[in-house]
Amino acid sequence: MPVFYFHLLDDMDVRDPEGIELPNLTAAQAKARHNARMLMGEMLKDEAHINLSHRIDIEDEHRRVLDTVWFRDVVRVEG
Repeated sequence: MPVFYFHLLDDMDVRDPEGIELPNLTAAQAKARHNARMLMGEMLKDEAHINLSHRIDIEDEHRRVLDTVWFRDVVRVEG
């Protein structure tokens, strides 16, 4: 099973040194969207704001960026 790395790029970059095995890129994209939503929830809870320009880059085992999940793309803002 391929290994995918999820690098958080925001006010300070956090590189994923270990990665996780997932069946394919579609599963990795779903994981990145879930992680982004969880991080936004923590930001909102702890800091009372969310920066929608933060992102998670998904890399393969060859360290090629396969996709980028922007925080702004994984939520719907209403009101």
